[in-house]
Amino acid sequence: MCGRYSLIIGMEQLVIRFGIGRVETELVPRYNVAPTQVMPVVVGQEGNRELRMMQWGLVPFWAKDRTIGNRLINARMETVAEKPAFKYALRQRRCIVPADGYYEWQKTGAGKQALRIVRPDREVFGLAGLWEQWQDPAGDLLFTYTILTTSPTAPVKHIHDRMPLVLNPEQEDFWLYGLQGTTPAEVGSFIKNLWSPPELTSYPVSNLVNNPRNDNPLCIAPA
Repeated sequence: MCGRYSLIIGMEQLVIRFGIGRVETELVPRYNVAPTQVMPVVVGQEGNRELRMMQWGLVPFWAKDRTIGNRLINARMETVAEKPAFKYALRQRRCIVPADGYYEWQKTGAGKQALRIVRPDREVFGLAGLWEQWQDPAGDLLFTYTILTTSPTAPVKHIHDRMPLVLNPEQEDFWLYGLQGTTPAEVGSFIKNLWSPPELTSYPVSNLVNNPRNDNPLCIAPA
């Protein structure tokens, strides 16, 4: 599962890292991103990358109620191609969710310890995501996203039995554009070509991250 993450770099760095055209929107550092909050995601548009602001928690285009998004913050990689909430977005609306760390809670004798998982160099990375456009009865549009999860790599396997699908940089274009067909075999082959990089590390942080109202540098400080 991935229920919290961080993105503290500025917009200029984000544009350079993901090869996006110039964006005028300011990007406020976020130390404790939680579901239902609005964050930038990278989408592919006719071979180019664009940055769009979307709400975390996927609301499928066919949903009658937007609150379904509260339950769809993650999509399991193993079943994403079959689930009605995700299968259409997987075929047509894939995105990259920029992050520089995500949080997980490890069970200990004293309770649960919050951990932040990052790259060893602390650089930003991309999470595999799906996005949707939903229209309410008044005609207003809502753009939302979810984050794919997969089995954990060796460095974080002791923490939790799931992790977000962290894309290798060379996989990012493949994730956005690499699906060439929509048959079960083609979709299955596409998914099998994705894997998270092994070079992730973790460190304990304050349980301030338990509360989404806490969003400051203390959230990422080593405990």
